[in-house]
Amino acid sequence: MEQKIHQGRNIKRFREMLGIKQEALAFDLGEDWNQKKISLLEQKSVVEEALLQKISEVLNIPVEAFQNFDEEQAVNIISNTFGDNACVGNPNSTFNFNPIDKWIEALEEIKRLNAELIKAKDEQIRLMDKLIQDK
Repeated sequence: MEQKIHQGRNIKRFREMLGIKQEALAFDLGEDWNQKKISLLEQKSVVEEALLQKISEVLNIPVEAFQNFDEEQAVNIISNTFGDNACVGNPNSTFNFNPIDKWIEALEEIKRLNAELIKAKDEQIRLMDKLIQDK
């Protein structure tokens, strides 16, 4: 069976879920990168392993997420899970949880924790500044 997973599109999806612009990703990847190069990268169906690893480190997302996330498969899971009989009291219905929702929840938690870390760092800097001024 032919590979349908589009790694570049997956990079774009996860980057957007994290609220990161192409320019910011380019900056984090290094001086060889710019917005146009990120745009071209996100159009590639297959991305080199070493580059996927670097993007994984920058976005803090496992390489496997870029390699294995299949939107079509996810849509099929959702439509099969929440099809016509899903909510009519069919005793044979089973409810499956969508792994994409779990990813999104995890990403939201990462964003929340990062915000807390930044807040704590800013507070430490404020306290250090106060200590320096008091001396």
